[in-house]
Amino acid sequence: MGEFKHLVIVKFKEDVAVDEVVKGMETLVSQVESVKSFEWGKDVESIEMLRQGFTHAFLMTFEKKEDFTAFQGHPKHVEFSSTFSVAIDKIVVLDFPTLLVKTTPA
Repeated sequence: MGEFKHLVIVKFKEDVAVDEVVKGMETLVSQVESVKSFEWGKDVESIEMLRQGFTHAFLMTFEKKEDFTAFQGHPKHVEFSSTFSVAIDKIVVLDFPTLLVKTTPA
């Protein structure tokens, strides 16, 4: 089995200072050792009908599922989650092991 991913897709509430929330998340992942990598972005291309109001995606990578489990219970994550949940209007969360597919050159 490969790495373990934590994907969060959100629509923030209208009055939220998104930059502050993102900075808080960047601080969080820098303080928790079990996070292997962190990526985020704001949608700029999707058709609104397909986007369904969601605007931002956050992806964390962990070496293994146990590291993700440790992250979930980490005091810094628990503290940040209460701030984050107040800022969002809608959310989708997917947690999954990566499946490695070997490709051969053409």
